[in-house]
Amino acid sequence: MSQPTPAPTWAPVPTAPRPQLKKPFYKRWWFIAIVSIVVIAAIGQAIEEGKTSSSKSASQTQSASQPQNVPGAEAAPQDQSAPEANAAPQTQSAPETAAPAAVPTPEAEPKVPREYQNALESAKSYSNVMHMSKKGIYNQLISPYADKFPAEAAQYAVDNLQADYNANALAKAKEYQETMHMSSQAIRDQLTSEYGEKFTASEADYAVAHLND
Repeated sequence: MSQPTPAPTWAPVPTAPRPQLKKPFYKRWWFIAIVSIVVIAAIGQAIEEGKTSSSKSASQTQSASQPQNVPGAEAAPQDQSAPEANAAPQTQSAPETAAPAAVPTPEAEPKVPREYQNALESAKSYSNVMHMSKKGIYNQLISPYADKFPAEAAQYAVDNLQADYNANALAKAKEYQETMHMSSQAIRDQLTSEYGEKFTASEADYAVAHLND
């Protein structure tokens, strides 16, 4: 008998390792970075071109709105054939009259207080009726036994009183001579006395010199 043929044995066939798959280039980081830079640059250029075109269009619009002088164009000649008679008559303006000069209005005087006015009226009575001296009138106005005016009112009265004190001294001297028959020296002393009439020395001298006039 023949021997049985042994079954063949199969040796495992070695398999080649699979190659590692590489990422496509458009997924690589450096490609993405380059594309981003290019996109940004393109956007910036587009914006810059938009600004330039808008400024050019604005300048063109402005130049179009301004009137342009067409060379060779002349203004239409005016018609000078119309007779001068048809011209509108010119009206002659009336001669200008000079405005009258403004008359300056006098300034209003400050109002005098009633007390001052009363003191002045009282001083006039003392001068015209009693022929008193300036100092005698002042003392009479401020005296607590007489008029009792304030000193300011009395001073205003004697400063504004229109009186001839030489004539007042002469009238007083004649009274002393005719009534009391006093001598010239006594009359002079009485006129200048602080307890008498209070006239000045020059006023008393005038009165004595004209006693017999």
